Amino acid sequence: MGQDNGTIQPSEPSFWRDPRFYQIASLSTLLLYGLLVLHFDISIWQIVITISTAQLMQYVGTRYFHLLFFDLKSALISSLSLCLLLRTNDCAVTALAAGIAIASKFVIRWKGKHIFNPTNLALVIVLASGLGWISPGQWGQVAWFGFLIACLGSLVVTRAARADVTLAFLTFYVGLLVARALWLGDPFTIPLHQIESGALLIFSFFMISDPKTTPDSRTGRIVFALIVALTALYIQFHFFKPNGPLWGLIACSPLVPLLDRLFPGVRYDWSKPATGYAPAAVPLSLSVQPQRRFS
Repeated sequence: MGQDNGTIQPSEPSFWRDPRFYQIASLSTLLLYGLLVLHFDISIWQIVITISTAQLMQYVGTRYFHLLFFDLKSALISSLSLCLLLRTNDCAVTALAAGIAIASKFVIRWKGKHIFNPTNLALVIVLASGLGWISPGQWGQVAWFGFLIACLGSLVVTRAARADVTLAFLTFYVGLLVARALWLGDPFTIPLHQIESGALLIFSFFMISDPKTTPDSRTGRIVFALIVALTALYIQFHFFKPNGPLWGLIACSPLVPLLDRLFPGVRYDWSKPATGYAPAAVPLSLSVQPQRRFS
């Protein structure tokens, strides 16, 4: 439940105000494009199992924790992201990944906020266990397709008031890649090739921009984006591990509570997307209300 002008109101947003509907539409469009045009190496059964498992786990969590309503949107976003990124030959692995992603929202929490991005956590666990992989080459080097992802992602993060963390991460990440190329004397085609990845754009626009796992304040989010970019590149070039941003985000996510403490901001509410600046005249008793939500 949320507070609005001193009266208790349902915290569920209306259709057009909830950015998650735009995110679902964007991810669904990308998945259909990948299946029909790029011929992604994923079966229809894997897609069905991933989405079904995520919804089942969301329902189980809703009943177990006695939540007021069953919210399918967040689970659908996580499962669509897994369909776009995760590749495996075993349908059981796709079900496991979907289960881990949704279960983490209910279990791994701090002060009413889940610590890890669900998709990020599931992908890292599957990659670390050797049960699956991410295929950057599946996207090809089609510039306009990357532009399509960026446009759809911009729509999502702008409505979700998290465009700042996406733009900050891309600025830091690309800037550091270019700086490294200049320092080593490499041609600019090398960093250009390194950023021509659909997986990187999906990470930037749909994963690190998750309003429920990023710092509450804009300053905190920009600092967080810098730390993730530095960690991602260190892992990528020092330990020679691909998918550096995924590992960087999972390593830095536990720092979010500290950043929230150092740079206080308004807790995100899907029904009232905020920029992260605290309003001047909101009493503390109204701005900090317990929320029984796991989205």
